[in-house]
Parts: sequence; C-alpha cells; structure tokens
Amino acid sequence: MTRNAYPLARTMLDNGLQVVVSEDHAVPNVAVNLWVGVGSRHESPGGTGLAHLFEHLMFQGSRSVASGEHFSLLMDQGARLNATTWFDRTNYFETVPTGALELALWLEADRHGHLLDAVNQENLDNQRDVVKEEKRQRYDNQPYGTALIDVYATVFPPEHPYHHPTIGSMEDLDAATLEDVHAFFRAHYGPNNTVLTLAGDLTPEHGFAMAERYFGDLPPIDVHQRPLLPQLPPLDEAVRLDRVRDVPNDRVYVTFRLPVDATPQYHACAIAIDVLGGLASSRLMRRLVRVDETATSVGGWTMGLVDGVGLGALTIDVAPGADAEAAEAALCEEAARFIEEGPDEAEMESVLADTERAWLSSLAGLDERADHISQYTLLHDDPDYVNRFIDEVRAVTADDVRAAAAQWLHPDSRAVVRFLAETDAEAAA
Repeated sequence: MTRNAYPLARTMLDNGLQVVVSEDHAVPNVAVNLWVGVGSRHESPGGTGLAHLFEHLMFQGSRSVASGEHFSLLMDQGARLNATTWFDRTNYFETVPTGALELALWLEADRHGHLLDAVNQENLDNQRDVVKEEKRQRYDNQPYGTALIDVYATVFPPEHPYHHPTIGSMEDLDAATLEDVHAFFRAHYGPNNTVLTLAGDLTPEHGFAMAERYFGDLPPIDVHQRPLLPQLPPLDEAVRLDRVRDVPNDRVYVTFRLPVDATPQYHACAIAIDVLGGLASSRLMRRLVRVDETATSVGGWTMGLVDGVGLGALTIDVAPGADAEAAEAALCEEAARFIEEGPDEAEMESVLADTERAWLSSLAGLDERADHISQYTLLHDDPDYVNRFIDEVRAVTADDVRAAAAQWLHPDSRAVVRFLAETDAEAAA
C-alpha cells in the first residue's frame, strides 16, 4: 500500500534544543509539543515522584507568568493543553490557533527557562498535596487502581529504574526539600534535554525562527543522564503476587518482559499479544469468553520502553463463580499452543490492518502526530520513524512472531498479579 509521508524538517539550536516542524495547512492550528528527557526512570532511590511533581509545578507560574495563567491565557485563545509524565519523559503540549503560536512559545520558554523563580516553599507544599490527592483518587481508592504499581514491582527487579511507578512514593515526596526540587529541575530541564515539535499551519522556516526567538537564549545544562541498561532477559521462573481487595470480580494480570521499543522483536511480541488477547477476535476471547464462559472480558497490551526492557500483558476479568486459577491455566495453555503454531495468515492480517488503521488515525490529528514525532526524536533520534512505522511492522513475518513468542512469552517466564474479590468474612474482618 502506498502512503503519503508527512513532511518533516529538523534543526538544532546552538543551545541543543531539537526542533522538528511538520507543515500542514489543512486547518489554521498548530500543535506545540515538548518532550523533556526526564521521567520516573531518571529518579534516584529516596527521591521518587519528582518528575511527576514538576508536571504540576510547571503550571504554577514562572518568571513572567502568574500561577494559573498558562492555562487561562491559552484557553482564552481557544487552545487545549495539558501535560503528562511517564517512565521515559515528561510531555507538555498545547494545540492553538495559528495566531496564538507566539503566545504559546513565549509561555513555554518562560517556564522551561525560568520556572524556579516561582518554585517557593508555598508552591511546593501546595502541589505536593495535590499529588497526594491524585494518588488517592486514581490509585488508592479505585478498584484495581494499584494493579500497575504491583505489576511493575513484580516484573522488574528492585534495582531497575522501571520498578517504581511514576506517581512515586509519598514518603519520598514528603522528604523532598525545596533545595532537592530546585536541583532536580536544574539537572533535567534544559534546551539540550528537550525536543520541540511544531505540527500544523506553519512553514519550517517560520517554526525554526520562532523557536530561535523564544528558546534561543536559554542556556544549556549539564544533563544528569546515565547510559541505557542492557536488555533485561525474560524471567527465569514464574512469579506471583496476590491482592485480596474489594473489587467487582477477580482480575488476573499475566505479564512478560519484552524487548525494547521500536525493534523488530518488540513488534513481533506486540503482534503475538494482540493475537492472544488484544483483538476482538483474539484466541483468549474465543476460548475464555465465548466457549468456556469463565471470563467476562480479556485484554492484551504492550508498553514500549527504552531502558533495557519493554512490557507486555494479558488480562482476564474472571466471570462470577469461575475459578481464577483455571482461567490462568487456560491462558498458559493458549500461550504454549501459540508458541508451537504461531499466528495464521488471517490473524496476521487482522493485527496488521488494525495496527495500520490505529496508527494512521493517530497521525491524522495534529496533536497526536506532534506527540509521536517528539517521542521518536527524543527517545530514538529518529523523527522519520513515524513515516516508517507501518512498514517496519509489516516486515515482521509469522515465523518472526512465533520465534519472539517462544523467547519472550513462555508461560514459565510470566509475572502474575491477581486481584481477588474478598469474601464477606474477609470484608467484615
């Protein structure tokens, strides 16, 4: 299939800021997207949660901007904006009318270069409390809310940078001083640790000139980075963690270490996970939901990471009255059968068609396109990967998928987290 490649132009300012422009005049908007090379994997033991804390602090004012004005000024122009934090990066983004581009860049440059003017003890204490409340609402007081925290702690060893979640430890946040917070910002927030992507109604020349105007005078930093870890092998044996909780039904997470993102083996594992659990017509769906009726739903997903490992998961929502162990055993049987047989032609084409549809749909929107470009520029030094991704996935054969499953998805290499619904007696206790 012939696809039109999205235009990409790239430059680097003298201070190290990488700038990528994807010109597209279909609508009079521009997506402004910054990826900073700091996430929870860059945190030190005893200092977790700081990367996510800065996602909040970045909206509390800077040298020339009052607290809350970043949102209000852009929303008054019809923009939509937010930020996210993950293992490998922190992402700040807004999609603005073309006429508001300079306002957006001025605001971003002010907080990326001069945030610490506004990070005082009052702001730190305030946002520390906001993060605690977020943890209560999104993790502690949600059914299965801490499942991924348990998954990370089970599948990754304690010394690994992906072992702890992005939300961090509340004890570590409480212990963080104002000096600790300032030092963390200075170690990671600089133009030479950042990618700025502009996608939409502008030319590369205009985008580069605006980036130079607003970011060009920001000084580079001494980035506190370490070499990426070598590939983490599959688990030597199955490991398990059980949680008895007030949840609607038993849920089983069967997870595996995978190769790092944007590699042929990672793509092969992702296809295998989709065939087993990710598709509407997946093998687990047919067996556990439609035939055995031991599950109400199943799922499959992968997480592309860069620091020596990726993550894949198959999930089962166990049906009322069904046995969680039997459902897990059936999953292992299907995984073992897949390793023997590999995917058939129909399964391969179904996964590839679904992957292509989802990918091209995401690139059609300026905001998601800009996000993908920033991702592959920051983490892989390869912005054009967005134009090659489908070809890379389609180059994977059924034999590649079977071989990758045999190496990475063997049932003996699984890490299992089970959330088991408590009985009436357990609830009373």
